[in-house]
Amino acid sequence: MTILETSGGKRGRAAIGREVLVKWAPLLVLLVLCGIFALMEPRFLSTRNFARILIAASPALMVAIGVTFVIIMGSIDLSMEGTVSVCAVAFALCFLWFGGTLASWAWLALPITLLVGAALGFINGLIHVKLKIPSFMASLAMGFVGTGLAMVTTGGDRIRIEDELFRSLLTERILNFPLMVYVAGIFLLIAWFIQTRTTLGRNFYAVGGGEDLAVASGLNVNRVRVMGFALAGMFFSVGALLAVGRIGIAETATGNNFMFLSITAVVVGGTALWGGIGGVWNTLVGVLIVFVIGNGMVVIGLPGYVQDGVLGILVILAVILSTDRKSISFVK
Repeated sequence: MTILETSGGKRGRAAIGREVLVKWAPLLVLLVLCGIFALMEPRFLSTRNFARILIAASPALMVAIGVTFVIIMGSIDLSMEGTVSVCAVAFALCFLWFGGTLASWAWLALPITLLVGAALGFINGLIHVKLKIPSFMASLAMGFVGTGLAMVTTGGDRIRIEDELFRSLLTERILNFPLMVYVAGIFLLIAWFIQTRTTLGRNFYAVGGGEDLAVASGLNVNRVRVMGFALAGMFFSVGALLAVGRIGIAETATGNNFMFLSITAVVVGGTALWGGIGGVWNTLVGVLIVFVIGNGMVVIGLPGYVQDGVLGILVILAVILSTDRKSISFVK
C-alpha cells in the first residue's frame, strides 16, 4: 500500500513539474534569447531597438490573438492572410470615400473594418460548422477567397493613406514608443478580458477541453465555434488597421506572411494545438519570441534562413514540451 502511494506521489510530482515547465518555458526562452543577443550586440537592449521590435510585432500580435481563440476551441483558422488583405483594402477605400482624414467622417472606416473582419470570420465559422468541413480546410479556402477579392477590388494597385492623424499611429510617440504599440496593448487587454471574464471565453475552453462533455452539459458548441471565428476575424481586422498604419499602404499583399507568424507565435507561446490550454498572454510571449529572433539575427548580422531554421526548431520543441506522448497512441 505504501509503495502505491509513493508511486502515485512521484507521478503527481512529475505531472506538476511538467506543467510548471510547460507554463514557464516560453518566457524563459524569451529571456534567454534577449540575454544572448544583448551579449553579442549591446545595441539590442536600446529603447530604439525595442520600439522597432514592438512596431513590427503589433499587427502580428492582433492576428495571433484571433488565432488563439480558435485554437483554444480545438480548431484552426488559416484565413488570416485573406482576411487581413480584404480588411486593409476595405478600410482604405472607405477611408478615402468618407473624406480621407480622421478629422472628417473617415473615422467611420474604423468600425466598418471591424465589422468586415467579424463578418468574414462569421462566414468562415458557418461554413465550418454547418457544412461540417474541417476548420483548416474551410478557413484556408476562405483565405484564398479573401486574397482574390482584395486583388479584384484593387486591380493589383496600392492604396495610399496619407492622413497625418491616422499615420500618427506610427509617428506620434509616448515614452519613445509609437501609439500603435499602446493600441495593440489595449486590444490585448480586451482579449484577456474576453478570455477570462466572459461566458464566451470560458466556453472556448469548455469546447477545447472536451466537445462531448460540453455538449452533454448543454452547451451549444456550434454557436460557440461560429462566435470564436467571428471574434478571430475582428482581431484580424485590427491587425489589418495596424499594418496599414505602419506602412501607410493597403494592398493585396498586406496579409502576406501572417499565417506563418501567427501560427508559429501561438504554438511557441505554449497554446496547445488540440485546444483547452493556453491564452492571450502565452501568445504575447510567443509573438515576442518570433520577433526578437528576427530582430536579433538582423542586429548581429545573420541571414534570414537561419532565423527560419531557429523558429522551426522552437516550434518542434514547443510541441514536444506541451504534448503528453504517453497518452497518445497515434499521431494524426
